[in-house]
Amino acid sequence: MPNVPPLNIPADAAIAQPSFLMGVATASYQIEGAADEDGRLQSIWDTYCDEPGRVLNGDHGDVACDHYHRWEADTDLIASLGVDAYRMSIAWPRVMDEKGRPNAKGIAFYKHLLDRLNAKGIQTYVTLYHWDLPQHLQDRGGWASRETAYAFADYADLMTRELAGKVTAWATLNEPWCSAFLGYGIGRHAPGVTDLRQTTQALHHLLLGHGLALAKIKANDPKAKRGIVCNTGVFGPRHDTAADKDATYLAYVQQNYWVFDPLMLGSYPQDLFRLWPGCEPLVLPGDMDTIATPMDFLGINYYFRTEIESDGKGGYQEAPHDNPVERTQMGWEIYPQGLTEILVDFNARYPDMPPVFITENGMASDDSVGADGGVADPQRITFLERHLMAVNTAMAAGVDVRGYFIWSLMDNFEWAYGYERRFGITHVDYTTQVRTLKHSGLAVQGYLQARKQRPQR
Repeated sequence: MPNVPPLNIPADAAIAQPSFLMGVATASYQIEGAADEDGRLQSIWDTYCDEPGRVLNGDHGDVACDHYHRWEADTDLIASLGVDAYRMSIAWPRVMDEKGRPNAKGIAFYKHLLDRLNAKGIQTYVTLYHWDLPQHLQDRGGWASRETAYAFADYADLMTRELAGKVTAWATLNEPWCSAFLGYGIGRHAPGVTDLRQTTQALHHLLLGHGLALAKIKANDPKAKRGIVCNTGVFGPRHDTAADKDATYLAYVQQNYWVFDPLMLGSYPQDLFRLWPGCEPLVLPGDMDTIATPMDFLGINYYFRTEIESDGKGGYQEAPHDNPVERTQMGWEIYPQGLTEILVDFNARYPDMPPVFITENGMASDDSVGADGGVADPQRITFLERHLMAVNTAMAAGVDVRGYFIWSLMDNFEWAYGYERRFGITHVDYTTQVRTLKHSGLAVQGYLQARKQRPQR
């Protein structure tokens, strides 16, 4: 085992205290595999992967990390890191049939997994929807149909009854912006639709489903925390011009306020429809009150900064990646201070914002097992250190951040990028399914061991 120093985090930092939760995260479709086993239905991602040209190298999630069969060893892996919590998601197609009836075998998988995590003292943060919509619901309109919001509430009702008492915190949705914009706006994610009118309607129904699901969680599992997980982004103008600055503002509104304003303020930002005129969603009486139902926590995912320029038509476009900045394997600019900026901005804009968890933060790099059996990923180690300290800076500025989840526990199916992009702190050999802690995983492990041994202040 290589001798890797622990993460370099000052012992007196707020994030270094045992009260600050540290965890790792995954998602069902990205790791489970077993796509045709034990009554699991087809999902929109199965369909998307089957369409030529959609996913890099023609990859698909049929096997992924084979977590469905390796969950016991994977739970041991999580425990070996010394983390406080594990964030995971449930595969909707695995737990219900086409008529909405429970699938006992699929539900049993999650019961066994949660029981094992609980037995090891690991808190469980469970996301109900991480993008794998059952295909039969997409065939009836998907999230562009209001009926899917009601179907989601029924699914939430079932799972929170079945798993009550086993879950520390429930998140309704993961990154509804991605589901709506990438899935219905530009077609880069399943279901691959390109229609802005469907995009705004899909987001509205996602958020409506979220609000309806919160009521089910409260009724069925009242001791568990309730929240949502949303992605965020920060932007900078390519040129010091009024046009590029306005374009940058619109990008920020579209990425952030489009989702967070309805959740926190009960309204959509009107500048969004300056960007997308005529694309206002149909909103029925009572919808916005349901969407703005108070939550116990807010999950925020953050990865990178984007440089923006005007498209010359009153909108914006991403500037070329030709400026000399540090980037990840995804081509994303590494910009830790953006996490501080977004947290401070939200804290000022939303007076009733609940406590925050950073539910995803991490980076992709082209990692491989070396001759010594180790997996060196020095950029990821410094990435984690810098972003954790950015959280610490936000906390010093008054933002109530309670914890941080690393994306991801292990390399996995990275959606449209297939298996080429590796986000894990654990390397996965997709041929043998052997897991190897990368240097970053060892650094996290060492840091958490040292944190537990320090006297509490």
